[in-house]
Amino acid sequence: MNDVALPVDIRINREHAFHALYEAAELEHNLMCTYLYAAFSLKDGEADGLSAEEADAVKRWRSVLIKVAVEEMGHLTAVWNITAALGGAPRFGRTNFPLDPGLLPAGIVVKLAPFTPATLQHFVFLERPAGSLEKDGDGFHYERPYVRGGDVRRLIPMGLNYETVGDFYVALSKGLRALVSQFGEDGTFDGDPALQMSPNEIDLMGAKPVICLKTALAAFDAIVVQGEGAPADSVGSHYQKFVAVREEYQRLLEKNPAFMPAHPAATNPVLRRPPRPEGRVWLENPEAIAVVDLANASYGLMLRLLAYAYALRGPSAEKSLSVDLAICLMRAVVPLAERAARLPAGPSNPACHAGMSFTALRDNAALPPGRAARRFFVERFGQLAEVGESLRSCGDPRAIAAADLLASLAKRATRGFDLSKAAPTAPAGGTAAIGSPQVGAAAGATGVAGVASGTNGVGQQAAAAKSTDGAASTVVNGIETAVGQKMALSFETKRCIHARFCVTGAPNVFLANVKGPWIHPDAMEVERVVEVAHACPSGAITYHRLDGVHDETAPPVNLAGVREAGPYAFRGQLQIDGEPAGFRATLCRCGASKNKPFCDSSHHDVGFSATGEPPTGKTDMLPVRDGVLAIDPEINGPLAVRGNLEITSGTGRVVARVVTTRLCRCGGSSTKPFCDGTHAKIGFKSTN
Repeated sequence: MNDVALPVDIRINREHAFHALYEAAELEHNLMCTYLYAAFSLKDGEADGLSAEEADAVKRWRSVLIKVAVEEMGHLTAVWNITAALGGAPRFGRTNFPLDPGLLPAGIVVKLAPFTPATLQHFVFLERPAGSLEKDGDGFHYERPYVRGGDVRRLIPMGLNYETVGDFYVALSKGLRALVSQFGEDGTFDGDPALQMSPNEIDLMGAKPVICLKTALAAFDAIVVQGEGAPADSVGSHYQKFVAVREEYQRLLEKNPAFMPAHPAATNPVLRRPPRPEGRVWLENPEAIAVVDLANASYGLMLRLLAYAYALRGPSAEKSLSVDLAICLMRAVVPLAERAARLPAGPSNPACHAGMSFTALRDNAALPPGRAARRFFVERFGQLAEVGESLRSCGDPRAIAAADLLASLAKRATRGFDLSKAAPTAPAGGTAAIGSPQVGAAAGATGVAGVASGTNGVGQQAAAAKSTDGAASTVVNGIETAVGQKMALSFETKRCIHARFCVTGAPNVFLANVKGPWIHPDAMEVERVVEVAHACPSGAITYHRLDGVHDETAPPVNLAGVREAGPYAFRGQLQIDGEPAGFRATLCRCGASKNKPFCDSSHHDVGFSATGEPPTGKTDMLPVRDGVLAIDPEINGPLAVRGNLEITSGTGRVVARVVTTRLCRCGGSSTKPFCDGTHAKIGFKSTN
């Protein structure tokens, strides 16, 4: 018998805790993948044969599934943080679909399936509260009954048996309390908190530092209340959301019994002939295979980056960059997975479409931090981008969108991961300056000498001409420069937002509405001209001193002002889309600029309306307030900002202090200035 008592009573130990947390991580990870797979299979509006009413409903259902999947990612992050708090390395791997019996309790079946009434009922069943009479969906019943574990605890951990996921988290909470009773809180939560994921890197519910039993139990409680095991009347729980979708689905089926909201994507697709073919669909269509392979490889790299982030102490530029690239990779996966669900699987399954298989790597453990890991990421992004480029020839908008995103990410990875540096070392106290030239700042740091005047060297070139008449000017790369006795004064038309500090503060230097020479550097004391230049919010006006005095320097505090019904006004050592951009810039937030990411005053033309006084949020003082501020405009998405930053209202009130954030630039977010994903809903398009 397996339950023979051992000679000593085995108390719960840290190895048991790690084992259970690894199962929790795999469970949340698997559920996230199944919800995404169903969402990817949904049809896309009336173009796919849906009525207007059906199309609206399916659009809402997709949004529900994606939101629940994102919340599962938050649950997964919470589990990872608890694991790290106990001193363990979080679990990023999982078993390929479908899961074999024994990996989870018999009553919890996990497999990839398209959106159908049975799949939806399966989701309701998985998220059901304790005591629920909900039945599992047809085709999701377990192969054979079994009971995991036993009543006797052993040295080697064994899987727990539980009816619902909520029951599992109750058992996990009990186990943590037992550990604390043995070792105390300091002895139990002895992991380095700087290794955990935090709001510095990602905006997820689960990204909260775990430092004690209270914070760990709060994380578990949040998972249960929001997701699996929530009370039946818990508003906004996953169970309630899926029940609401089921009710609407049933109403639409009554109106139209032929209603099919999803493409017939494969159940458990695989890329090779499976040794065990039961319950799997082997993909044979070469085009589908290429798309699924790229989607899987992108997903695998996403996991490697997240694992790597947990090996880095934060806050740091490299940790933030790794998480940011991982999130953006998931955005590239979406159009690929949707494309796969619309392609035939192959001749062996003529009535079936393909689907992303979420193939897991043999191991997703974190790469050792350092130059070799960074080199791996740069190489891998290049490989993904190359394959993405090859898919463009099909002409499909989803494949092209994925190729664009992967190409952009490859450039960001190349710019951000500094291959000249050895393994990173965190400063005392573990508060690395996000914007400091530690990682990803190399491009900005090397360019500082050339942009000390904010002119990218144009002022110096003009100064070399030794013109002293104060009237002659040269134009290089769209920047007009006039050279005086003590300074070269430059103006970039495309960046100007007509704030008028120049023509009102120095009307004799900048002559408005005249023909011929209009910039006269010697018409005012040089120090006063410098003040006017610094007041220019867009950075259109820059200068280079010829009298031996230093040029403009980076401000002591990085700022982003939110202008009423207007742009963002950034001040700092700016690095925009990987290129040094001076110390001042106004960036579009209405979505209408024809010179994105810069503002061109189009907000006036489109009647953009947005407050310049958003509510105050997290304003904890940052350990470091300056440094390189990296701003990456995401393709068809927000401004991804990395670096120490204070966001202020139009009147100067502090709105938030962050080291990484995403700022809305589609004009539609309901949480301005922050992105809430509306850009995807309204079809915002921008490649720069």
